[in-house]
Amino acid sequence: MAKMGRPRAFDRDTAVSDAMHLFWEQGYDATSLAQLKDSLGGGISAPSFYAAFGSKEALFRECVDLYLQTHGRVTDSLRDGSLPPRQAIETALRRSAAMQCEAGHPRGCMVALGTMGGSSPTTAAVAQPLLDSRAETRAGLRACVRRGVDGGELRADTDIAALATAFDSFLIGLSTLARDGAKVSRLHAAIAQVMQIWDAARRP
Repeated sequence: MAKMGRPRAFDRDTAVSDAMHLFWEQGYDATSLAQLKDSLGGGISAPSFYAAFGSKEALFRECVDLYLQTHGRVTDSLRDGSLPPRQAIETALRRSAAMQCEAGHPRGCMVALGTMGGSSPTTAAVAQPLLDSRAETRAGLRACVRRGVDGGELRADTDIAALATAFDSFLIGLSTLARDGAKVSRLHAAIAQVMQIWDAARRP
């Protein structure tokens, strides 16, 4: 009697990593169940897929968790109080630019691009971890600017929200530039320019 279920065993960690790359490249809505099954190799059946991952939504959440614990940690410096605030921001920008342009995975940032273009209720639900991650990054940027003001590096009348938003907008924009093929050297040069916004707000 023929065996039922998966015709070939697969490594679950590798499967989640491959699925993460697919979601990262195409976004949640544009990635079909058939594509996810094909990415696993071995002709996995729909029942086996659901047995392994629960659903497309559950797999996406697992992929987001993996991304945030690996590639997404490029902005950790924003929450490192031992770093001078300007250095913390520049480090996050430069690490993000380098990661988004490196080989071995899709270009751009999954946090910024993973659910772009989707408007279904399901998409809104699975997008929450990405929204939370972007909110955490914004909070980190604001905290760095606040430290700059409180520490006397920046003028007391600095618009903290506006300056943090300028850096946040630039960080989000890196994703589109990287996806469009911008060279990492160009992004690093742009980062040097955008950091002059901080310098312009320094105390005399």
